[in-house]
Amino acid sequence: MPIASLIPGDSPRLDGQDTEHVARLAELDEQFPPILVDRRTMRVIDGMHRLLAACLRGQDTIEAEFFDGTPEEAFLRAVEANVTHGLPLSQEDRRAAAARIVEAHPQMSDRAIAKASGLGTKSVASIRRSMAPLQDQPTARIGRDGKVRPLNSAEGRRRAAELIAENPGASLREVARRAGISPATVSDVRKRLLSGELPITERRRAAVAASSTDGGLPAAAARIPAQRTVRKVRLVEPDPVELLDKLIRDPSLRHKEDGRHLLRLLQQNALGNQMWHKLAAVVPTHCRDLVVDLARQYAETWNEFAQELDENLLASRREARVPPQGVGMGA
Repeated sequence: MPIASLIPGDSPRLDGQDTEHVARLAELDEQFPPILVDRRTMRVIDGMHRLLAACLRGQDTIEAEFFDGTPEEAFLRAVEANVTHGLPLSQEDRRAAAARIVEAHPQMSDRAIAKASGLGTKSVASIRRSMAPLQDQPTARIGRDGKVRPLNSAEGRRRAAELIAENPGASLREVARRAGISPATVSDVRKRLLSGELPITERRRAAVAASSTDGGLPAAAARIPAQRTVRKVRLVEPDPVELLDKLIRDPSLRHKEDGRHLLRLLQQNALGNQMWHKLAAVVPTHCRDLVVDLARQYAETWNEFAQELDENLLASRREARVPPQGVGMGA
């Protein structure tokens, strides 16, 4: 694409391009990855440093990919691209970008915006609170997986409790889909019901009460009686190293490629508390938000993996209790 036909785009960098970084790129003896250009306006969405470096090299053309979308979508793409590669955005750049994304895409969840901007979820939530009153916020948000979830899951928890009561064998994902909440929330509701507790926690009920416009509980929450106090006992967790040793000795895992892969993943996570503290201490300040986001993503992945194993275990137990068809129960 001719360089003369391109126009500088809306950069998420508050101070503009870094001339030293441009000079370093110009000295490299390699071809640059394609820049991203808005097809409609010919504005550069991602790759201004590469474009300026190409000019320093004396190039007349540069490889480019086209983007089709609105200006708001183009800015979001620019932020995502600058977070994942190239010269890192500063903390001020990321916070300013997150504020613009919240304003242009209020339906996006805090986690989705955090991933796009390279901030922590709590930082995005703080920025959102400072920008608009609670009553002006959307009632639902779109997560990183593209699914729409309500901000207040109290009604979803109540609906999940009803679905579990109607069909105790339903999977977490099925109940989550019908109730409009996450599988993790459904799992929490099921555990609370099994222990004799209500599906909605005291803290959540208090939040629902505080967010009601008339100062009272909404009709659905007002019908929930006061929850009895449950004394929680923290169990002594087994040593992960001992549990891992048992799994390593199991031939059904050791003799399969996927089983060995699972064992390697488990070994990488089998660290003591002291080692985790040491790892936390070596993370530099400018990388902390990114490491926090990655750690939470990995924790969610392991949690979903545990939930799937739970579902498989429940399904196998149900199958074991159901006699095969055609087999009599005896006289």
